[in-house]
Amino acid sequence: MAEKKNILTYAGLKQLEEELQDLKVVKRKEVAQKIKEAREQGDLSENAEYDAAKDEQRDIETRIEELEKILKNAEVVVEDEIDLDKINIGCKVKVYDCEFEEELEFQIVGSTEANSLQGKISNESPVGQALIGKKMGDLVDVELINGTAQYRVMDIQRVI
Repeated sequence: MAEKKNILTYAGLKQLEEELQDLKVVKRKEVAQKIKEAREQGDLSENAEYDAAKDEQRDIETRIEELEKILKNAEVVVEDEIDLDKINIGCKVKVYDCEFEEELEFQIVGSTEANSLQGKISNESPVGQALIGKKMGDLVDVELINGTAQYRVMDIQRVI
């Protein structure tokens, strides 16, 4: 079975590559030094610093493995090729929430990059799925857990 493609913007790809590089080059050395210092203290059976350093090492290696898997299956959205007539991954979208009478701004990204606190929503989320393919001026109904939201698409931009 083929693994799921991880859709990323170029900025998201760069961020993951930088994190992977930092983990491999900087963090691995730091934790190796911590382990070495803890070993020098003697008895490892009751050495909390050693246990903590080994746990940190395991977490780093797990994250490295996770990042390598994401990057191996990455499909990068080329922002220059985005059709600004309709919403797609890599677009910044301004919508008007008809119920709460307020403007909202989202950036549509792949699920790997999604971060609601930064306004980055996944193309697989209910809002993302509903917005994909819509054009300026369209009314969009979004099925949410607590009911339905209605948005009007106000603006579609390329992320810079």
